[in-house]
Amino acid sequence: MSASCPASPTPAQGRSTTRAASLPVQGIVLRDLGRVPYLQALEAMRAFTAARGAHQTDEIWLLEHEPVFTQGLAGKPEHVLTAQEIPVVKTERGGQVTYHGPGQVVAYTLIDLARRGLGVREMVCRLEAAAIETCAHWGVTVLRKTGAPGLYLEDGAKIASLGLKISRGRSYHGIALNVDMNLEPFGRINPCGYAGLPVTDLHRAGARPPALPTQVAPYFGAALARHLSE
Repeated sequence: MSASCPASPTPAQGRSTTRAASLPVQGIVLRDLGRVPYLQALEAMRAFTAARGAHQTDEIWLLEHEPVFTQGLAGKPEHVLTAQEIPVVKTERGGQVTYHGPGQVVAYTLIDLARRGLGVREMVCRLEAAAIETCAHWGVTVLRKTGAPGLYLEDGAKIASLGLKISRGRSYHGIALNVDMNLEPFGRINPCGYAGLPVTDLHRAGARPPALPTQVAPYFGAALARHLSE
């Protein structure tokens, strides 16, 4: 997949540190929702997608979750090694198992692909490009890996995971960027179905200045809106 993705543009200058409840950017409404339970967000995404009409404005929801493991549509139970106190939720997105928790910025992309003339592969490329730009803004270089959606450091550690659901030409679910979080739960699973896959975040990757979710979320959201509107 990476071979078909164009190079990312130079990151925009400036850094926003405010959290806004709702902000239109490039014809997309950005909603910074703070910390939301996973099941609540999942039901809200499903409801939004099922009810939206032909002229409904696209939205990007930026948020964090309490600790949760999520299994993709074809997720294999054996990839959850020991969940212990963390719930496991089956979802309809693509991909295998991943972990969401505090310190990670999740962007749910509620986009009408058909109206924007985007195919699924192009959508994935643009989500990755926005995350590449965001990481570069904090001085961290990340790479695509052929056949494995998401983003990685040069040493192979994964820093962002991606999974979408397309319904009637409209997407939901999205992309999660690890910022400054407890990475221990990733050791309880085979992340994205890969045994022993190392996982990192911006903080451990040497972000400068130190990255906080409240700083990364608005920048990431604006980058996503721009890349999805080009």
